[in-house]
Amino acid sequence: MTRMTNARIAGISYLLYIAVAYPGLTLNTRATKGDTVAAKLATLSLHAGDVRIIVITSFLSAMCAFALAVSLYRITRDANEEIAAGGMICRAAEGIVGAITIMPTLSLLAIAHDASPPGDASLQLAGFLLASGDWTTLLASSFFAVGSTLFCWLLMRARIIPLPLGILGFAGSGIIAAGLPLQLAGYITAPMMRPLWIPIALFEISVAFWFIIKGAREPRLAKQ
Repeated sequence: MTRMTNARIAGISYLLYIAVAYPGLTLNTRATKGDTVAAKLATLSLHAGDVRIIVITSFLSAMCAFALAVSLYRITRDANEEIAAGGMICRAAEGIVGAITIMPTLSLLAIAHDASPPGDASLQLAGFLLASGDWTTLLASSFFAVGSTLFCWLLMRARIIPLPLGILGFAGSGIIAAGLPLQLAGYITAPMMRPLWIPIALFEISVAFWFIIKGAREPRLAKQ
């Protein structure tokens, strides 16, 4: 495929990813409200439709990650093939790990729909599934941040996109790439991380429209 085609695939994938991922996160927060595991299960049982939408959005998000992995690799590989390959691997890992979150989601829905009141064993399992869903989401996000940092470095350094846009993407990705493993390890909290997502969100929306309208410039740097 041509550079323009790959750029448009990347741009559409960026926008589709945002369109399905953020509503999925919102629905997940609503479907798992509660101060205890039992309360969360009760909420889940009342939001079965939301949970099924979450499954679909999680799958679509994984497909978008795969599309970005391939299209961004094709766009940036002439700048530095090794770094581009690293970015592709990270974005593909993001998609795989993100898709795995579907399993605990469906398992929780099955427990919530069990006719009998949940016993201690069911509550312990549900607690683990709730936690594992959060862990895998953070892990997928960490792979995203590293892959995005690598791709944005090449987009910026090779002037494939305008320099200010490349700097925004590289800086925004690098910040969350440093913060997410700390959040996963429990050193910082989700509220502390939320403002750090703003730059990369602005970058992805901006670069998506740039790719769709303008395409991807030929890299200025020779392959190393």
